[in-house]
Amino acid sequence: MESAVEKLKERIDLVELIGAYVALKKAGRNFKGLCPFHQEKTPSFIVSADRQLWRCFGSCGIGGDAIAFIMKFENLTFPEAVSELAEKYGVQIEEFKTLNAPSDLRGRLLAIHKTAADYYHYILLKTPTGKKALEYLTSRGISEKIMKTFQLGYAPSSWDSFYQYAQKKNITPFDLVEGGLCIRKQNGSAYDRFRGRIMFPLMDHRGNVVGFSGRILSNESEAKYVNTPETPIYHKRTMLYGLHIVKDMIKKKNSVIIVEGEFDMITPFQHGVDTVVAIKGSALTIEQLQLIKRYTNRVHIALDADSAGEEAIRRAIEVAEPLGFELGVIMIPEGKDPDEAVRTNEHHFKEAVKKPIPVYDFLIDLFIKKHPPSDPFSKKIIGDELAPFLFGITNPIVQSYYIKQLARILDVSEESIQKVVYSFRKKRFVRKQVSAPPQNPTLARTEKIQYYFLGSLLQSDNPTTIINSLSVSLNKNDFHIPAHGIMYESLVEYIHKNNSFTMNDFAQSLSPELRSVADDLYMQSSIHTEKSNAPLLQLALEIKADSLKKQIQKHLQDTSTSHDETVSRLQLELKEVEKKHSTI
Repeated sequence: MESAVEKLKERIDLVELIGAYVALKKAGRNFKGLCPFHQEKTPSFIVSADRQLWRCFGSCGIGGDAIAFIMKFENLTFPEAVSELAEKYGVQIEEFKTLNAPSDLRGRLLAIHKTAADYYHYILLKTPTGKKALEYLTSRGISEKIMKTFQLGYAPSSWDSFYQYAQKKNITPFDLVEGGLCIRKQNGSAYDRFRGRIMFPLMDHRGNVVGFSGRILSNESEAKYVNTPETPIYHKRTMLYGLHIVKDMIKKKNSVIIVEGEFDMITPFQHGVDTVVAIKGSALTIEQLQLIKRYTNRVHIALDADSAGEEAIRRAIEVAEPLGFELGVIMIPEGKDPDEAVRTNEHHFKEAVKKPIPVYDFLIDLFIKKHPPSDPFSKKIIGDELAPFLFGITNPIVQSYYIKQLARILDVSEESIQKVVYSFRKKRFVRKQVSAPPQNPTLARTEKIQYYFLGSLLQSDNPTTIINSLSVSLNKNDFHIPAHGIMYESLVEYIHKNNSFTMNDFAQSLSPELRSVADDLYMQSSIHTEKSNAPLLQLALEIKADSLKKQIQKHLQDTSTSHDETVSRLQLELKEVEKKHSTI
């Protein structure tokens, strides 16, 4: 099995694979971009084509190979990730056919949810129990074809109808509770979470049922919607309802419409708007946008007519701008939501869909309506409200355009708008500095130099020439982190034994633990490649000087014995190193 997986890895171009999910730029011998697993504005995500590895050097700190990336990004098990990549790259891996069977928890839950969706769908369309729900859907204009397309269903109002059905299918109460379909009783059995509700199967982008949203039919004092809780297969932050059906059209038309709620997705879709998906709640998440990024970078948000959706827009800009999305707003002319707007006047809704408003035009218009610029103080409020948004625009051309636009509308100079934006930047910087924990600047610089020196050596075309040309002798004790010192000595030893150097061959000569250290250095140095032009000799001399200073200090603090000769020798050596450093 190992050989089959290794064969698969050899077929994968990791930069190409990850580049389909993350915008990557060349950085030395590696590539870097914004980490797809946590929100950041400064790239800390490194992909190595040579080592076929990726790693985040930011807050999440995770990394691995192609299989690990797909497992993390797609929330898949190891066998599922291998099977998906094998299919993509045309590699036959027979061993994984049995491993990918639904014996693991995730596999079992997916199978159970498919069973549940089939059960609820049958109740809706084929039984008297579902008649009332069927009439309700029909009254809202939902056709039977659409009910089948989205596999809509109905959960009977009894406490345990699906639980009893599942028992006959030999599904355990544990799995029913783990999957969120049932709620555990004290006696160890369970009862149905969804009762007397129209059921919307929640499917991932592959069409797997991972959860449900249930809408109440009666007017009782119950929650209008009940949703599957967070489970091993369902995560609200990643859910885009309807994506598995419309993803090809989104890619073809290069745009997507974001709405809130299942009916707001289904009704426009039934009337020919075929690039719409729904989120759970009003806030777009970075996980949802990363999924959308595979198909388009143009996102249009359809807001309720009676709500500006300011908070939703704020959040959307916050997460979408660093990912390079073109964000727009669709102002619905009639009805409080897309579902009602379509049913009220389909033509007007479709016209609005054709004319999305760029998000920053929308914001300027929003704040001008809230604070009519009839006096200087109102203009000041508008400027203060818009400063965070203008500051956050990553493209300088777009930012300059909207600064000019706002200056023209407020009848003030561009310079004054720029000062407001700059003032916000300074306040933000001060807040960040105050909240940041105290650091040891000397230690930070020492570590940074050592990281950059070792990483640059490993990334160089010929580290043999560099090491042989150094006019200073480094040893493992000169490095602040012991593993770095051992790695450096291993590199020197390898170079002395071999006439040529490649990172892959050198890595294979190391122990697994030390190989991980070397990979870390090889990749992390790409984060700072553009920030240092210092020659490696200069860095080596700084490392040696810092080491000698620490040795001298240690000897001087040790009063148990006399170290005059040792201290004198170290001081002479330090003086020679500093002299060499000053001549570079």
